[in-house]
Amino acid sequence: MDLNSASSIVLQVLTQATSQDTTVLKPAEEQLKQWETQPGFYSVLLNIFTNHTLDVNVRWLAVLYFKNGIDRYWRRVAPHALSEEEKATLRAGLIANFNEPVNQIATQISVLIAKVARVDCPRQWPELIPTLVESVKVQDDLRQHRALLTFYHVTKTLASKRLAADRKLFYDLASGIYSFACSLWNHHTDTFLQQVCTGDEAAATNALERTLLSLKVLRKLTVHGFVEPHWSVEVMGFLHAVFERLKQFLECSRSIRAENVCRDRLEKTIILFTKVLLDFLDQHPFSFTPLIQRSLEFAVSYVFTEAGEGIVFERFIVQCMNLIKMIVKNYAYKPSKNIEDSSPETLEAHKIKTEFFTYPTLMEICRRLVTHYFLLTKEELAMWEEDPEGFTVEETGGDSWKYSLRPCTEVLFIDIFHEYNQTLTPVLLEMVHSLQASTNMEDTSAILIKDAVYNAVGLAAYELFDSVDFDQWFKNQLLAELQVSHNRYKPIRRRVIWLIGQWISVKFKSDLRPVLYEAIRNLLQDQDLVVRIETATTLNLTVDDFEFRTDQFLPYLESMFTLLFQLLQEVTQCDTKMHVLHVLSCVIERVSMQVRPYVGCLVQYLPLLWKQSEEHNMLRCAILTTLIHLVQGLGADSRSLYPFLLPVIQLSTDVSQPPHVYLLEDGLELWLVTLENSPCLTPELLSIFQNMSALLELSSENFTNCFKIINAYIFLSSSEFLQMYAADLCQSFCEVLKDTTTDGQVQVLKVECNKNNTQIFSSVHLLFLLVCRVRVIIFK
Repeated sequence: MDLNSASSIVLQVLTQATSQDTTVLKPAEEQLKQWETQPGFYSVLLNIFTNHTLDVNVRWLAVLYFKNGIDRYWRRVAPHALSEEEKATLRAGLIANFNEPVNQIATQISVLIAKVARVDCPRQWPELIPTLVESVKVQDDLRQHRALLTFYHVTKTLASKRLAADRKLFYDLASGIYSFACSLWNHHTDTFLQQVCTGDEAAATNALERTLLSLKVLRKLTVHGFVEPHWSVEVMGFLHAVFERLKQFLECSRSIRAENVCRDRLEKTIILFTKVLLDFLDQHPFSFTPLIQRSLEFAVSYVFTEAGEGIVFERFIVQCMNLIKMIVKNYAYKPSKNIEDSSPETLEAHKIKTEFFTYPTLMEICRRLVTHYFLLTKEELAMWEEDPEGFTVEETGGDSWKYSLRPCTEVLFIDIFHEYNQTLTPVLLEMVHSLQASTNMEDTSAILIKDAVYNAVGLAAYELFDSVDFDQWFKNQLLAELQVSHNRYKPIRRRVIWLIGQWISVKFKSDLRPVLYEAIRNLLQDQDLVVRIETATTLNLTVDDFEFRTDQFLPYLESMFTLLFQLLQEVTQCDTKMHVLHVLSCVIERVSMQVRPYVGCLVQYLPLLWKQSEEHNMLRCAILTTLIHLVQGLGADSRSLYPFLLPVIQLSTDVSQPPHVYLLEDGLELWLVTLENSPCLTPELLSIFQNMSALLELSSENFTNCFKIINAYIFLSSSEFLQMYAADLCQSFCEVLKDTTTDGQVQVLKVECNKNNTQIFSSVHLLFLLVCRVRVIIFK
């Protein structure tokens, strides 16, 4: 492809490819696809996206096509691979100028340079790193930033390579540029701090951006660039400097307003500092040993003392707690039972931990976690009132839950309590004993403290097994607290029923189950929706426990089932409906046929719920699970469900329907259970078997269930079934044999034949036996 003549043509086609008119767009995309393998095409693209006078959208598209071409045609062994001459020209052009004015395009160029570096650096591209190092030294702000951005993406990409030879090359690179990277980071960091002092917001933001990028480079070099980083004075010096810089940046946050553009970048940089420590600890636990004391002092100071008040923010607290947790739990720091079998490094780390976690320190951490971080916040209480279902979803692990502060504090509490339970058990029990007196309904603070302490007792249930007589506590105090109906006491009603759920499988006498069922029945009628949902959760844990006895539960079955069904109708969010359906399914599964008199309302409601959940496939999966247990509980009486049940099976197992991706596994199980509980083979059951041929073609993990379904049909009515589907089965089986395993062939051979219908199957069985025998001989 001649560059001079081709540039204008390619530019025109790229312009057409940015069109919103599909009649213009589609032909342009087809033409670009044809040019992908033409020599010189990528040189033309390079000229286009580096020409800053052209339309931004056209240049953006040129960069994307160039980047995709690297993935497909850059390696020597790739079909239609680029020539070495063109690649050399492209490499030189990519690093000729770091002056891209558009941020998004600059990022894409940096990424594609890193992609080339992954393949060619340093052997075919030895000049890349020296060029980048020189370019980040220039005074021009734009060139310096773009070079630093590229430096980061190249470092990140090279650090991700895992082959031994590649690791060795990265170690050599890291040792060669580490000193420069440190000085670069220190320079930009000092510049930022100076600009903050002078109040120059724009200059501070620019300096902070460069600080962030240089720190990202150092993070990759520090974590992945050394086999034994503790022997490097520069590496350890940088890691110790991280603590000082963190303090400086946290102090800076006092003077930068929340609405300031720089504030967001500042917090990202602070978090990146903590990520450096966390990643280094994860990859090099023994090299981290000299940092254990300082890390714990720093994290505990900012999270559990007044030092952090007014400057720490939620994500920083989460990171500090993660740092403490990783040190506490780290197996590298735990001596063997036989001390002589432990390494000196392990013993040294363990000694540092033991000296730090003294009784006063542990007591303060425990008390602070419980009485400060466990408290329900104003925002949470407001959400409870305004969106009770949203509150329960967040509390039980919603999408944002795992990134929030509450679960992090609870996990840290569990880990520390497990590690130091002998020290912390008396502390927690003393907090429990201080709450024995009745609570003033007007004292919101006292109610929230009690909620927090009970939360701690539930989280530490297994550790407190020998220290708490939970049965007595339940009878003497907790049961009475469940009966307090005051609206302001609802946090305690919810927390107590949750607490019982945590202890039910740890220590709870079977004789107390009827009393608990009575309390659960009452709470399922509570005025507060959150309390009712939490009660349903505890009921699920109770019914699912291995000490569950059906005879104890039957007197409460009718009322429980009715109340759960009412709750299912009342809640509106998909996640909550799934949860309540799961509880109903568990109840149906445990009491089996005993549920028959009470399922009428649910049977009538499920078709409506199925229709309403058309856009919610996970809710439909929950409905399928409920139907499975319903059919098993109803037995032959489940035939009355067929008008709803069979279309559901039809849809769930039809591979031409998009929802089958989510519903197929449960749909097949429901199909099988329906057949196993059917007294006879109905025309409607016969009809849905037409889905089977396509299912057998999938050759998926559902193969076994498919053959169980076929066997179930033959058991029900072999003659009627085989008359309709024998020929199709023969064809499907023959296709299956071509690309299935020996286990799959065995499943085929297990398909039973009625003695009166062996003629049509005898040839198929003979064929299978012959093919299986031949394959066995070959593999032997």
